[in-house]
Amino acid sequence: MARKDAADASKGAGGSNKKLIVIIAVVVLLAIIGGGAAFFLLGDKEQKSDPEAEAAAMAANAKMIGPMVTIDTFIVNILDDEENRYLKAAITLEVDSLTTADEITARLPQLQDAILLLIGNKTFGELRDMQGKMQLRAELLNRINEILSRGNVKRIYFTDFVVQ
Repeated sequence: MARKDAADASKGAGGSNKKLIVIIAVVVLLAIIGGGAAFFLLGDKEQKSDPEAEAAAMAANAKMIGPMVTIDTFIVNILDDEENRYLKAAITLEVDSLTTADEITARLPQLQDAILLLIGNKTFGELRDMQGKMQLRAELLNRINEILSRGNVKRIYFTDFVVQ
């Protein structure tokens, strides 16, 4: 009887060993397939774009500051149905070259006129929040660059901005 129990026990252990080997083989196979898929998918993305190179290029562009031209403080009446409102502002223009800075200086009265006319058609509601200021900045950038013939303004900075 003891031999029969020992034989049954060894058969059960053999069956467990086979199951264990099959489970390990399946896990290894899945790991290999998953690793290969990850290699091919991630390898493709690295070939398409190099994040380190893109970050370095963006940092280099951000550090490159062009010549600055300041437009002195000005006051403009703005539109409002309820009362008289005005904007007091000063602007600094970042340009792409010294040639552009010279052109801005030469055309300063023309640029000031364009700026005053553009802002004078804005309402208090348009200028009192961040979105309105950002919209004004974009419109000014477009308008000024339309006037210039030898270069471009890269950015506009409001150095003073009071709406009352």
